[in-house]
Amino acid sequence: MLSRRSVRIKAMQLLFSVNRDQQLEIDEAKKRYWASIEDTYRLFILNLLVLIKVTKTAQADQKKRSAKRLPSESDKIFTDKVYNNSLIKNLEQNKILKKKVGELDYEESVNGEYCEKIYYEFSKSEAYESYISKDSARKDHLDILLELYRFCRQHDFFNEIMEDHYGTWQDDKSVVIGSVKKTLKRLPEMEDEFLNEYFPSDETVNEFGFQLFEKTLTEDHSLLEHIEPTLKNWDSERLAIIDMILLKMAISEFLFFESIPTKVTVNEYVDIAKNYSTAKSKDFINGVLDRIMKDLLEQGLVKKSGRGLVE
Repeated sequence: MLSRRSVRIKAMQLLFSVNRDQQLEIDEAKKRYWASIEDTYRLFILNLLVLIKVTKTAQADQKKRSAKRLPSESDKIFTDKVYNNSLIKNLEQNKILKKKVGELDYEESVNGEYCEKIYYEFSKSEAYESYISKDSARKDHLDILLELYRFCRQHDFFNEIMEDHYGTWQDDKSVVIGSVKKTLKRLPEMEDEFLNEYFPSDETVNEFGFQLFEKTLTEDHSLLEHIEPTLKNWDSERLAIIDMILLKMAISEFLFFESIPTKVTVNEYVDIAKNYSTAKSKDFINGVLDRIMKDLLEQGLVKKSGRGLVE
């Protein structure tokens, strides 16, 4: 589920923590890396659970409508099919999801009132009213669930639930959303184990992400030696901390990750700088990395193989 971009950001944030907190031991920083990986998967599970809980409110909605003494035409045709359909039922009954929800105690910690409020606001939408007014096939159920999930992501209560549980929600948001949408499109899925496919791959989080974090941390001084000669009229100690971290991470990729093309590395860190550093950082990062990359290539220090041979 996690991309290399995602683990680069996690590594950058931890390196920043190490830089700012002199009391943070390296072993503890490493533990935090693995915890952050686990948290992304937990956010994925939490998103699925909240979606189920929002749809389940349709049961109470139907009960209220049925109890009316003078029901409207819309009350008469209403059903709880947004919850009582094969897609949501398959997800709700998934053994892996049930087990994780139990382990993480989400049933107790998720704000049920927020889920209800999200549902009742969504129930007033044209898309939901149209869905209720006609018979539905699998595609109709999928379309309304995707629309509901889109509505959830824009709702303050939904985002508050996520942020209350995990402070990394804003950073992990895009990758979690993509995984949830893929999951919905696969439903109804017969294999209980399929949710495990979304756990971050070892190649991404260990062979790349953790090694990048560790190399940048342990090779700090030698990486700085590659940077300082390129900083014309700049004092390295006055650079934005994030910029320095990004430069060191990029040089680590140049030197220690043979399969990653140098141009890919430069583009990635320029892009990350846009979102996580100053307004001028992307141009600064781009210029410095371009000079460092040329110097390292001339010295024969950049060894690329496979895909990495393509600049």
